[in-house]
Amino acid sequence: MLKPTLQHLYGWTETGYGDVVFWFQAAYGIGFLLFGRLIDRIGPRLGYALAMAVWTAAHMAHALFRTTAGFTFVRILLAAGESGTYPAALAAASAWFPRRERALAIGLFNAGANVGAVVTPMVVPAIALAMGWQAAFVVTGLFNLVWLAAWLLYYRAPRQHPGVGAAELAYIESEPIAEQQPAAWRRLLATRQAWAYMAGRFLIDPVWWTFLFWLPDFFAKRHGLDLKGFGPPLVAIYVLADVGSVLGGWHSSRLLARGTGLGRARKRAMLGAALGVVPVAFAMAAPSVWLAVLLIGLACAGHQGFSANLFAMPADLFPRWAIGSVVGLGGFAGAAGGMLMAKYAGWVLQTLGSYTPIFIVAGGAYLVALAVVHLINPKYEPVTKFASSAA
Repeated sequence: MLKPTLQHLYGWTETGYGDVVFWFQAAYGIGFLLFGRLIDRIGPRLGYALAMAVWTAAHMAHALFRTTAGFTFVRILLAAGESGTYPAALAAASAWFPRRERALAIGLFNAGANVGAVVTPMVVPAIALAMGWQAAFVVTGLFNLVWLAAWLLYYRAPRQHPGVGAAELAYIESEPIAEQQPAAWRRLLATRQAWAYMAGRFLIDPVWWTFLFWLPDFFAKRHGLDLKGFGPPLVAIYVLADVGSVLGGWHSSRLLARGTGLGRARKRAMLGAALGVVPVAFAMAAPSVWLAVLLIGLACAGHQGFSANLFAMPADLFPRWAIGSVVGLGGFAGAAGGMLMAKYAGWVLQTLGSYTPIFIVAGGAYLVALAVVHLINPKYEPVTKFASSAA
């Protein structure tokens, strides 16, 4: 949201901003690996709290810096905390929801994440214009403290939650739980299921990060919007993303309820979502801001619907004790793709000055991702045996 403002005030270049995004993604990927394994050991309750504490401190520390080098430093710390939130959230969802409900649950918490993206365009400009851009980081960072207190107060694993009866616990734990064993990365990387998930994340995560990091800049450059005008278009886009998140999870859950096989249900839902992203290739050519909003909003909805099903793969295909580590590997792969996309976007904008090549890549990424996931694990088979830890 503040990129055009900071670029104008402090003379940031496109490649300099690309470097900020690049190093954020690098730290995010490494953090995913580390937090994934940590959450497998300490559980989502403490893991999520630790991630949010680090994230919040780094979030508010942005107010201390002015240069792209300074922002790079503080966003590395931000990424370290933020990277723990999705492994923790996915681990919590897998603990509370059996497979037949899991994609819908993931879609709902993904939609919750998008609520922040809906609120931001309304809140951040008002704070920045009234109190300065530094206050936007400090005030929004304080919201995290409220959430952190609520999480520690209310969240418990199903077996520790006082409101869960025997029948509900039996329903939640209706899937067999494999005997726990060390989730060594080399053992996970010996499975095609891990590579299918990692490949999907590598191909689609960069698109979402590009939307998050560059959409305000796109609307500023292509349609002349400023901090006062970003709000309605971005709100509309992320509301559509919310709808796509819930519909994507609902679609596969509905297919499962009708007797469709697990792999077929997930992949059919992902195909529908991927087709919704394709028209974004023409967003730069849209003659009006609202047609561009529609095309980008459909793409964001498609991303979230696709993600709700892709993010269900670790819990679908791996025993619960390995989920955090697999999610960490996928997050690392997604961040690696995001690093490449950040360099690509910065170079394209610095040399060509057009978003067209970026939107073309985004339009085809999800169909390619689905094809790759299917080729690696065509039968959507769960892991039943790991290679020896001594291998």
